[in-house]
Amino acid sequence: MKRTHIILSILFLTLVFTGAVVAKTTFISIGTGGTGGVYYPYGGGVAEIWSKHVKGVRAVAEVTGASVENVKLAHKGETVIGEVMADSVIAGYEGLSKFKGKKHNILSMAIMYPNVLQVVTLKKSGITNIEQVKGRNISTGSPGSGTNFMTEAVFNALGIPLDSYKDSRLSFTESANALRDGTIEVGFWCVGPPTSSIMDLSTTHDISIIEFTPEQAKKIVAYNKAYTSVDLFAGAYRGIDKAVPTIGVMNVIIAQKSLDTDLVYNLVKALYEHNDYLVKIHPLAAFTTPENAVKYAPIPLHPGTIKYLKEKNIAIPARLIP
Repeated sequence: MKRTHIILSILFLTLVFTGAVVAKTTFISIGTGGTGGVYYPYGGGVAEIWSKHVKGVRAVAEVTGASVENVKLAHKGETVIGEVMADSVIAGYEGLSKFKGKKHNILSMAIMYPNVLQVVTLKKSGITNIEQVKGRNISTGSPGSGTNFMTEAVFNALGIPLDSYKDSRLSFTESANALRDGTIEVGFWCVGPPTSSIMDLSTTHDISIIEFTPEQAKKIVAYNKAYTSVDLFAGAYRGIDKAVPTIGVMNVIIAQKSLDTDLVYNLVKALYEHNDYLVKIHPLAAFTTPENAVKYAPIPLHPGTIKYLKEKNIAIPARLIP
């Protein structure tokens, strides 16, 4: 045996007997969204919690096209974890709408917080009703995003043809800049308020948030079971002095269906036990609780989540058991 091989063998045996063999590291990518919304900082906080408190895990938040893309990425295993609006979760799980009949292998892992649809224009535009988008230059959100998915669902519910406007399909930051520059007249955000891109716009321009009438809200809620009537709270942005009636939808952390049960259990356990850190990043993370996982999950829960919830003596309805 060569001297080099002998030295390597002794080194290996020394590592084994001293317990110094390096443990396997599991790398986890979290599909989030653009940097101008809440998904990215929220996902960054989740990644920090998992990397710090789950042994053998290194997690990172990835910038993506958001909800629809995150379902596809998790299904393919390119991220395995994704932040997704509940309407896109249902569509992906059941193979509906933009998922074109293909059921995706995803399960609910945790509830994040509610999103609020915010339809933004400059006050000087004179636009006061959602149906005035016809013939206008607008942005319904980036391709593959939950905002784009929800906006088109709202238009379908209200009978607004998808070819009746010019759509730039911009990210949140790009939409704010386009409103500022006058290249679009209406921008759509489905995000937890307040969000930085609208806040920045409102500091330099007088904005309006277009409200939905009771009749419009009724049609939208009837169109998709994931939607609910909510108010954007007064004072969310400069110049928004009263509550604005609009539409809300929950956000969900999804996991690839095939992920190991114990891995997901450890991830969920760390998420809930260190949620105070997440709340410091964004107050909406206060919605991320074990109880809300059962109350708001739009599709069945991952077995790892179920294992944790059972430890906490939280009853799980049959509809959430895969």
